Amino acid sequence: MRLIDNVVRSFKVAKVFRENTDRINSIDFSQNGETLISSSDDESIVIYDCERGTHKRTLQSKKYGVDLIRYTHAPNTAIHSSTKVDAGFAVKGNRGGVKGGLLGPFNTFRLPQDKGCDWTGLKFSPDGKTILISTNGQVIHLIDAFQGTPLQEFTQGHVNNKGMPLEASFSPDSQFIFSGSTDGRVHVWSAETGAKTAELFCDHTGPVQCVQFNPKYMLLASACTNMAFWVPTVDDNM
Repeated sequence: MRLIDNVVRSFKVAKVFRENTDRINSIDFSQNGETLISSSDDESIVIYDCERGTHKRTLQSKKYGVDLIRYTHAPNTAIHSSTKVDAGFAVKGNRGGVKGGLLGPFNTFRLPQDKGCDWTGLKFSPDGKTILISTNGQVIHLIDAFQGTPLQEFTQGHVNNKGMPLEASFSPDSQFIFSGSTDGRVHVWSAETGAKTAELFCDHTGPVQCVQFNPKYMLLASACTNMAFWVPTVDDNM
């Protein structure tokens, strides 16, 4: 199935998980798309099976807290930051590690300063051609990844009236932008034209802070305190 406008508009919630008692602060799909991992302000890590649409496992991180959880290249290893003072980061899994180094910039971009909000996230598109800049305000920026040229500003219908760092993400083909909103909805735009494609409704009980598209399967995940799995309800021939 191709991800085109009418398919995006048809996305409906297939499953809602209520494994957490506080805000889900970060989510990440494994590279093979088989699992989704989340971290929460309730200091738990939850792993979901994307093929079966089920809760797989819950881990506790009471000593360190947990935020910004990410899979490494291995599907059985994840890394996350701590929410405790001076605790740093932790690696979860059977094996794995962290490598670091110093790299100089190959280019530097100077972009206009947003008024009344700060940048809270940067993501390269899957095709590597653009960079998505999330903020804690009403605007999301799309710029050229090589020259820093502003390409789009996504603002239409997007609500962030609480100054929260709401996640924005690409579809796997880099053609669509998905973002959470403080109105409990998921907003979708065309990356090429900047036009609003869809506004997806769900029974989210609070601001949708996390939104990501599965890299392998036709599955969208969004989270507030609850986790929602979305799937299309039409095919690309309709």
